[in-house]
Amino acid sequence: MQYVLKTPLQKSDLAPLKAGDTVLLSGVVYTARDAAHARMMELLDKGEPLPFPIEGAAVYYVGPTPERPGCAIGAAGPTTSGRMDAYTPRLLDLGLSCMIGKGKRSEAVKQSVVKNGAVYLAAIGGAGALMAGSVQSCEIIAWPDLGCEAVRRLVVKDFPLTVLLDTHGGDLYQSGPAAYLASLT
Repeated sequence: MQYVLKTPLQKSDLAPLKAGDTVLLSGVVYTARDAAHARMMELLDKGEPLPFPIEGAAVYYVGPTPERPGCAIGAAGPTTSGRMDAYTPRLLDLGLSCMIGKGKRSEAVKQSVVKNGAVYLAAIGGAGALMAGSVQSCEIIAWPDLGCEAVRRLVVKDFPLTVLLDTHGGDLYQSGPAAYLASLT
């Protein structure tokens, strides 16, 4: 099934999604990789606010390349999400609704996704130019010293994604191979 979603996300937006569904996401998406996540944890430990509103937010694990003339962003393919696993449950508990990346997640992240009614979506790995085509604007909002890992505020339109982890515990990395193997018999 395909869904059209707009940020900020509500739990009621995410509840119908099932692992394997496709999503066209529009609205504001924030970028953050491991270096930015470490800094976000430092802010939280000090009782300081994060550089963006976390409630209902979508975070894309990406370090985009510099934009070409006439483009909002350069190639914007996903990075491996597991590098953010140590930080993710805390952000989900604070209201993060959606993570976008690639690769499997830890059991702690899976449990936190279900507990918080969130989702983990896959961007198309190896297709950074395609993903960049959905980005209408891009601005650095925190830590420019991190270069490509700075936190950015993207405005996206019909960003093509696939549900990997759903709010009910569905995991495409488990159900996908199982469905394929069942189709062989």
